[in-house]
Amino acid sequence: MRAVWLTAFGGPEVLVAKETPEPSPGRGEVVVSVFFAGLTFVETQFRASGIGPFGLQPPAVLGNGVGGVVAEVGEGVDPALLGTRVVTATGGSGGYAERVAVDAGAVVPVPEGVPLDTAVALLADGRTALLNLRAVGPVAGQRVLVLAAAGGVGTLLVQLARAAGATVVGAAGGARKGELVRGLGAAEVVDYAEPGWTTDPVDVVFDGVGGELARTAFGLLRPGGRMLSYGLAGGRWSDVTAEEAAARGVTLVTGARPGPGQVRELVVAALAEAAAGRLAPVIGQRFPLAEAAAAHAAIESRATVGKTLLEVR
Repeated sequence: MRAVWLTAFGGPEVLVAKETPEPSPGRGEVVVSVFFAGLTFVETQFRASGIGPFGLQPPAVLGNGVGGVVAEVGEGVDPALLGTRVVTATGGSGGYAERVAVDAGAVVPVPEGVPLDTAVALLADGRTALLNLRAVGPVAGQRVLVLAAAGGVGTLLVQLARAAGATVVGAAGGARKGELVRGLGAAEVVDYAEPGWTTDPVDVVFDGVGGELARTAFGLLRPGGRMLSYGLAGGRWSDVTAEEAAARGVTLVTGARPGPGQVRELVVAALAEAAAGRLAPVIGQRFPLAEAAAAHAAIESRATVGKTLLEVR
């Protein structure tokens, strides 16, 4: 089978497609024939620096989320799973490949009517968006500012917050991204690539960027507001301190780290929302498996919108 290997830490060119032995399912495992693999900004950071949550050393195969069909089952696994369309996390490695072996308990069946690419786009980003919305509490009747609103999680937060009754302000860089965010239901769009960008006071900030943009957004919060930082697309986390927040009567919400059971529940919930037509991920870019390096370069260039997928089959 073909797989894309991380041959060293460095630029996108360290991702190299090679022929690789196929995995076999161990006890309690299944092998998934991969149709789509998701990519994340965190994976690009790890590839570049070796810093991140994956704990891998080159040579290794990156990729933490895939969708496909169960092709083999190991000992102790119900053979009825064979042929089932599923999405699954991989435990942090192995996803940039035509086949991957995973714990059978990790696979989540994809509902009828939900395409596999949609399901993969919701696997990580859908659970993150749902978890974030739950963490800040009710938003009905409030103004919600979403930073990186044209990104994978941001596009979903715009939809979820609007459906929950919020007035959504989407912040994104550039006119193209702004139009996308407006089309998703944001009542207002601001271009944070413009110096001095601002908007009227808000009650909630979802911060997927960090750095100075997060600090600017913090300054827009009303007393009693909440801010949740979940990403650092700008290169570093928000440096807003708990003391600064307390002085302004603002709560810094810490996103919970879900256990395996809650992760599964969140994925199932996101897929159910898609099946009901209430949640639609934006898949902005698709690359063949062998062009994983180009996909990483596109994500790092900040030119991408929504989710980026590798098409494997």
